[in-house]
Amino acid sequence: MNTNDDVIIIGAGAAGLMCAIEAGKRGRRVWLIDHSAKTAEKIRISGGGRCNFTNIYTKPQNFLSDNPDFCRSALSNYTPKDFIALVERHGIRWHEKKLGQLFCDDSAQQIIAMLLDECRAAQVDIQMETVITGVEHSADGYRVKTNRGEKTCQSLVIATGGLSIPKIGATPFGYKIAEQFGLNLIAPRAGLVPLTFQNALLERCKELSGLSVEADVIYQKIKFSEGLLFTHRGLSGPSILQISSYWRESQEIVINLAPELNVFNFLKDKKRTHPKQEIPNAIAEILPKRLAQSICDAESIGGRLADCPDKKLATLAAAINHWRIVPSGTEGYRTAEVTLGGVDTKGLSSKTMATKNQPGLYFIGEVVDVTGHLGGFNFQWAWASGFAAGQYV
Repeated sequence: MNTNDDVIIIGAGAAGLMCAIEAGKRGRRVWLIDHSAKTAEKIRISGGGRCNFTNIYTKPQNFLSDNPDFCRSALSNYTPKDFIALVERHGIRWHEKKLGQLFCDDSAQQIIAMLLDECRAAQVDIQMETVITGVEHSADGYRVKTNRGEKTCQSLVIATGGLSIPKIGATPFGYKIAEQFGLNLIAPRAGLVPLTFQNALLERCKELSGLSVEADVIYQKIKFSEGLLFTHRGLSGPSILQISSYWRESQEIVINLAPELNVFNFLKDKKRTHPKQEIPNAIAEILPKRLAQSICDAESIGGRLADCPDKKLATLAAAINHWRIVPSGTEGYRTAEVTLGGVDTKGLSSKTMATKNQPGLYFIGEVVDVTGHLGGFNFQWAWASGFAAGQYV
């Protein structure tokens, strides 16, 4: 194999598939390749197998980047409504779970099938299990060497994602290509990932493993109010995953385990109306019993409310409304849903996703330094950035 294509797209995930569809619809000859055996593995496993394919409340504020405004153009030109329209044209039933998160009623495989159907209609040539051995300039654009031979193209699109979940094929390939062609990288790190702890706090988490509560989780001025889950490694759940994208090592986070209640006032009232009640039992009225006992044990506070000074009740209340802890780290790329950082947006056009210093070279999706919150935002960025590049490659 030694032929020419108009466009070669490396990475058959959400962004790569969307870009291929749009380029193919414009009559461009597209070769979409990936080293994996299956297309779109992240789509397949997302949303518990039902794919949280977008969020109807998507806005630039839902994304982290060294340049927060970079995502505006792409997101405005391809919106959640546009993707919903595509989903409905294919007869895929969907529902809103909460906070604008949209899921398939049946299976994430429907989204993959939809994208592959669109690729076929656009005459996109898809080849999986294709290992790239080299990428270089050619007279007309770029030459891509693979285990199947080599091809040249006018436009080369890198849609290879980040480092998250290596067991489904994540690699640093996209970052290496960016560096090869002189682009700067924002240091990658795991995002939307469980936090881990050590010593006594880890033991507490292990004892409470499987228990979940609604909580406010705060890091500096950032707050997320969603579910929190204790695990045998530390803390997880939506609120923790969200804050993990902002948290930095050795820094403190503050957790409010009873966000709807002033616990000190609650305990003082209980002390007045039910003075003989055991303190853990009072706390168990507002928190799961195991958690209530764990907090009392950690603070060495027990006995009857009547025998507990208000100062100790204030200490106990603070351990619930203002639980201050310092994570030891995260679970890393093994379980991270996304990779923060990536190709520096200063080197890219926000309109076309093309590199400014290398004509014909594009970066889209997770490989770029644009990372969404939990809840369908990262897929919307994949659709939007893929759509944007697809109009110009």
